[in-house]
Formats: sequence, C-alpha cells, structure tokens
Amino acid sequence: MTALSKRQQAAAVALDSDSAPVSRVGPRRTTGLGVVLLPLAGLLIALGVWWLLTSVLELIHPAVLPPPGAVLSAFAAAPARFLEHAGDTTAETVVGFVLSSACGVLIGLSLAGSRVLERMFTPLLVAVNAVPKIALGPLLVGALGWGPKPVLTMVFLLCFFPIVLSTATGLTSTPADLAELARSLDASRWQAFRKVRLPAALPQIFVGLKVAVPLAAIGAVIGELQVGESGLGYLIAQAGGVGDTATAWAAIILIGLISILLYFALVLLERFALPWVRDTTSRR
Repeated sequence: MTALSKRQQAAAVALDSDSAPVSRVGPRRTTGLGVVLLPLAGLLIALGVWWLLTSVLELIHPAVLPPPGAVLSAFAAAPARFLEHAGDTTAETVVGFVLSSACGVLIGLSLAGSRVLERMFTPLLVAVNAVPKIALGPLLVGALGWGPKPVLTMVFLLCFFPIVLSTATGLTSTPADLAELARSLDASRWQAFRKVRLPAALPQIFVGLKVAVPLAAIGAVIGELQVGESGLGYLIAQAGGVGDTATAWAAIILIGLISILLYFALVLLERFALPWVRDTTSRR
C-alpha cells in the first residue's frame, strides 16, 4: 500500500479528530517592508505622472482633470464635508457588501449542493447580472423611495454574482484525492463538507469576495449618483453640476482610497482565517 500524501494525512487527522480543518504544514513566509514601500512607490509614480500631464506638459485640460494641487486645495477647503460624505459611502458599501456576501454564499451553497437547482437558476442569475444596473435606478426609486435603501439594493445587485460564482466553483472543485479519502474513511456528508469541501473552497470564496469589494463601492456610488441624498456619489453629482471638477476628483480619489482600505482589510481577514493557504501555496 502506498504511503498517504501529506495532504491526505492531514485530511485523515481532521476527519478522525473532528477538530481542525484540512491544512498542509509548510514554511511560514515573512513579509518585508516591500509590502508597504512598493504600493507607496506606485502611488508616488502615479501622482508624478498626474502632475506632469496636468501641470508641466498641460496635455489635459483642467476641466477634465485638474492638477493635484487643485484637488488637494478643494479637499483642504472643506475636509469635514468630504469625510461626512465618505462615511456615508463607506457605511453603504460595507452594509451592502455584507448582505450580498451572506446571500451570495448561501446561494452558492445551494447551487453546489444540487445539480437540479444549478441548472434551474444559473441562467437566471447570469441574466440578472447582465442587466445594466444604472438602468434600474428609476425603478428602485419608485419601489423603495429616496435614501439608503435603493443604494444598498444597487450594491447588492452589483457585487453578489462573483460571490455566488466563486462559492459554487470552490465547493464543486474539491481535490479528488481528498474527496476519495473522505469516502474511504466513511465520513458522513456533513463531516466531508465541514472538514474537506468547505476548507478547500474557502480560498476560492475569498477570491470572489475580493472581486466583489470594489464592485460594492462602485454600486454605492452609482446609487448615490442617481438616487442618493448623501455620500461621495451625491457630492460628485453636485460638484459636476456646477463645473467644480476639483471637488469631484477629490471625491473620486476618496472612493478609490475606501476601496483600497476595504480590500486590504479583507486580505488581512483571509490571512488570519486561512493561515494554511500561505503555508501550502507557491509564490512568484
């Protein structure tokens, strides 16, 4: 009889002990200053190119893209106003993302657990995802009124599909050797799901969550542009209406910063929740 691989041994221990998810032990990687310095360098390069194009070469008209100094001055003129609207956008983004994550994972679990449900509802989900969300704004206002409800609905509609897809894909892509090992150990369906299928699917699920986070911010801004009463999208609409492009770009940059912070918060959550992934996967 051939010896079990390390992954199979870990799965066998998890199934027998009913204590820990499947994991493969490997050397822990350390992170250096490059994790901070490289993104900072990229940001500085982008700011330099922006300054060069708008202030030195003057290739872009200020009405389209103001210089960095003008955008900074617009923010410095009313920081409390920007931060208030940024707080509203962040709250709507986070709440909508949490709701879509919960529903998306549940829908993905249902599709992965039943081939009948998958064949029945996958075309409908694809059709819903293909509908231009901006066209739904007037309908959402008529159904839900003005305020946060239609904005949260826009966030949900825009970002739930990647979560559904990643969850269903992860749960139906369990490594064959682990699935066979679970069957050979007479694991119940619940044990196989909790100790093999779900841990193996979690990295894929987090991929969908990381794709959905920026989409949640986009959905919040789209909703605020159309039906919102506050938020950075609402501020952009106001500033654009009077030709104040510096204020509009300051709000756009804040939206980008919010997306970056939420994305890396999710990356940190993944590292804490799935420590075995970094120990068992290769890097460039």
